[in-house]
Amino acid sequence: MERYKNSGGNSGVIAYEIADDSIKVKFSDNSVYLFSYRKPGSSHVEKMKILATRGQGLNSYINTNVKFLYESKLR
Repeated sequence: MERYKNSGGNSGVIAYEIADDSIKVKFSDNSVYLFSYRKPGSSHVEKMKILATRGQGLNSYINTNVKFLYESKLR
């Protein structure tokens, strides 16, 4: 996984891993969630990929738009 830049300084996200049709997100409690084109959908996943690579806004986006719409909890 790639370390999340956390430009805002207060994110709960610490790392992410981007695939063609999904993104895995690791949080500060060491939990890892998979968000995919299947759930929550391609538009959300593509937005999350942009925010992840920018290093800003990913945690807020997840909490506001896709909090419980993950495909699976991996850890």
